[in-house]
Amino acid sequence: MIFNKETAQKTAESLLQINAIKLNPKNPFIWASGWNSPIYCDNRITLSFPEIRKFLQQEFAKNILQKYPQVEVIAGVATGAIGIGLLVAEALDLPFVYVRPEPKKHGRKNQIEGYLQPGKKVVVIEDLISTGKSSLQAVEALKENEAIILGMAAIFTYEFQVAEDNFAQASIELTTLSNYSSLLNAAVEQNYIADHELQTLREWRENPSVWNQ
Repeated sequence: MIFNKETAQKTAESLLQINAIKLNPKNPFIWASGWNSPIYCDNRITLSFPEIRKFLQQEFAKNILQKYPQVEVIAGVATGAIGIGLLVAEALDLPFVYVRPEPKKHGRKNQIEGYLQPGKKVVVIEDLISTGKSSLQAVEALKENEAIILGMAAIFTYEFQVAEDNFAQASIELTTLSNYSSLLNAAVEQNYIADHELQTLREWRENPSVWNQ
């Protein structure tokens, strides 16, 4: 789910404006998974634009405080959500930690970086949700360290059914600033894509693993 429609629309417009999201149905991108995709999203670019960075920070902070007033710690998922997660923690004046995909191979071999007391109520920040697998691995690492997970908040989700199923199975609530539906609306309104390309973009989301094979 999204926090609210107005935020979703403005976030989508901002991501398109700075090319954090690129749409190219004619010449698809190839993801690391091997999927062909008419869209590529790199939300880390937002950190380089102070006005947009501040907007995301404020929207996250405002909505998290409303939805999870009991939050005690903000956790970012490495590496994409370290920057925005820290900004959110700063806005809320809360402790911040981040979670690696796996424990370090040397030193203290930490998977969670920062100080996290057992029993603390945590909201996890992500930059992007595709299948949700890596995001939920971070949640499991936090749970293993006795954190109480209130929910996850992300900048953007592709709204894949597999992600919805994964979060439901893990009993983790996901809320995002924007989503794929809002992105398509913004892209059409801004003449970023032609009307005939809209159908291609909708078809891809329905079955991304086999699209354009």
